Amino acid sequence: MTPPDWTTCTEEEFWSYIAWHLDKAGIGSVLVGGAVVAIYTEGLYRSGDVDLVLEGFPAKAVADVLAPLGFHQRRRYWAHPECPHLYVEFPPGPVSLGEEFPVIPAEIEKDGRKLKLLSPTDCVKDRLAAWIHWKSRATLDQAALVATRQGNAIDFDQVREWCRREGTLKAFDDLLEAMRSVG
Repeated sequence: MTPPDWTTCTEEEFWSYIAWHLDKAGIGSVLVGGAVVAIYTEGLYRSGDVDLVLEGFPAKAVADVLAPLGFHQRRRYWAHPECPHLYVEFPPGPVSLGEEFPVIPAEIEKDGRKLKLLSPTDCVKDRLAAWIHWKSRATLDQAALVATRQGNAIDFDQVREWCRREGTLKAFDDLLEAMRSVG
């Protein structure tokens, strides 16, 4: 896979380059967090980082893949010296959405490899989880932006049921209200 233009690359380009090389080395990963929002909003939201949950591999396993690509580890994240605006972290897994586990990721094919990320519906649930548990208005707005931009790709019945299982249908109502202001 060709490296992105490090000075201007998007979260999607940055992620796909890293995930492609991890997959090539036999290390599965799932993209979660704000970078998924950036992808599903086509850049209207910018996260500044990429969070990859490794599937059954310790975070130290990535050194053999990222170091030859020019990445350097800085505490808990990895950065490329030519890419000042993005870095990658490897939060602990497994991927879950509040109390929902397991989560079946979506897949996007890039240069012959299937790379995994949260689906649009699961991205909305992920952002709502932060709204529910930390009252982060920014994540509610991100959920609304993804839901508005992705429209038919969102299973709103599934999101509503997930909110119910999380103990707060109010979060679903909050999402609908936030969507009205976005859109």
